[in-house]
Amino acid sequence: MNEQDNQWLKHLPPEILDGIQGNYLDSYAIALEGWRRGLTLKWHVKDSEKFKEMETWFVDEPGQLFSLSDGNKTHYFFRSRGDLVSNEAVQIGKDKTATKEILKKNNIQVPEGKSFPKDTAKEEMVEYATQLGFPIVIKPKDGSLGKGVFTYILSEGELDYSINELKEQFPHEDIIIEKHIDGDDLRLYVVDEQVVGAIKRLPPNVTGDGKSTIRELVRQKNNERKKNPRLINCQIKNRKEIKEFIGRKGLTLDSIPESGKQIFLSKKCNISMGGDPIDVLDSIPHEVKELAIRALRSIPGLTHGAVDILMNETDGELNEAAVLEINPTAQLGGILFPIQGASRDVPKAIIDYYFPEAKSISIDNYTMYFPFDDVIEPLINRQSTVTTVTPALEGKIYKKRYIVTGDVSNIGYHRGLRKQAFERGLHGFVLGLEGGDMEVVVAGVNPEMVDDFKNGFYEDPERGQVENVFKSNFTGFVNIGFEVKRELKTQIDEIKQMRKELERIESEVKKSEKERRKLERSLSWKVSSPIRIVGGLVKKVKK
Repeated sequence: MNEQDNQWLKHLPPEILDGIQGNYLDSYAIALEGWRRGLTLKWHVKDSEKFKEMETWFVDEPGQLFSLSDGNKTHYFFRSRGDLVSNEAVQIGKDKTATKEILKKNNIQVPEGKSFPKDTAKEEMVEYATQLGFPIVIKPKDGSLGKGVFTYILSEGELDYSINELKEQFPHEDIIIEKHIDGDDLRLYVVDEQVVGAIKRLPPNVTGDGKSTIRELVRQKNNERKKNPRLINCQIKNRKEIKEFIGRKGLTLDSIPESGKQIFLSKKCNISMGGDPIDVLDSIPHEVKELAIRALRSIPGLTHGAVDILMNETDGELNEAAVLEINPTAQLGGILFPIQGASRDVPKAIIDYYFPEAKSISIDNYTMYFPFDDVIEPLINRQSTVTTVTPALEGKIYKKRYIVTGDVSNIGYHRGLRKQAFERGLHGFVLGLEGGDMEVVVAGVNPEMVDDFKNGFYEDPERGQVENVFKSNFTGFVNIGFEVKRELKTQIDEIKQMRKELERIESEVKKSEKERRKLERSLSWKVSSPIRIVGGLVKKVKK
């Protein structure tokens, strides 16, 4: 399968998401959608304003809490979840057993199973599993991201091993044992009783080319995953588990699969553990979508969230579908960046739900974005508890690209251009090019100011001698504000210089350590040892 066989959203390209990963990707995607629509966007630290009342976790690092306002009302968001989802719904979603009981009461099919307290004897769990019938699944009650989940257990021996492993990894967690259901692992995202995204999650796998080993294919696939904003930090890693899994098929990491043959490396489908997200919104049965909607509706106060479903089909005919879990704070990256199929605009659906009256925006506004790291830096440095993002441009946006030749590499000259951009109400960047030339991109809602910027290149002859200016239209993405970028070669040279300096310091440290050891072995050090001991005792007495 081609990792790039996809149709991602054109207004959310990887280039504007550089360095934004995991839960931060969810926050940024929704915040960006609201900001582009003219809503006031603020980022908050832990316990700021209404967040004291919301269920949140792991928010010591800023970038996951934000608010959007249209002037009349304000909504608060934690990652992908807004304040129209109740705390009760969040608490239920975190408790797999409570979720399952509510679903069963509402006649929604769930896998047959049972929860066991953490101190339950292993024999009791094995006896229950035997009565339930293999294959089974075992997992921690409050686990997430597939951690501690053991699937497709076929025997008492495998179950005994899995229980031991689970208790070692999660000693304080209750244990859930469920009947295994064959089928596709699906995640559907529901907003206001509408399924707006759906992916199938495949276990980690590689496809043979007839010449590469499984080890090499994994490395190649991981390199491809680094190009995907969701998968960049979701590499295929667990070599021990892979070895054991493929070993049951008579394979090793050095086996060479034939061309086109797909080799699965695990039974676990979690994207965070190397699984593949594939868009299936248009192909799954209507009954499965209705199941997801009913499941979400059964949880009090859960207006939007993800529903995980196992679906079994034969020749396109639905045999069985059961709800595994409900996640009120689900990651959206797999739906936004599938490796196959179309990206689904869940952020748009969420903003539509919270701000239905928000004005529609032109495609021009979709080419503007804000610098995530710069915006949250005051929160990280504890200079502020709330930071407001500069408003997005309104109206038609005009953009131009200038290539300026001459003696224009002076960084002071570049900063002067930034000042001129601010004075004209323009946004964009200046980038020094190899050879001393530079590239400048400016964007704004006043076409005269955009065109007039050309004259600004000649206003600082002391720091910049301009020979020629070449102007063209620009169709790419522009950061709000004006950035002075460094030429790539200059950045590489600076990094090399920093590495040399680090190596020098490390060498000095090693040299000092060597001299210290030499001194300790010397005669004078040994002779002076009693004096140093007495000196230490005197200091303690004085204290």
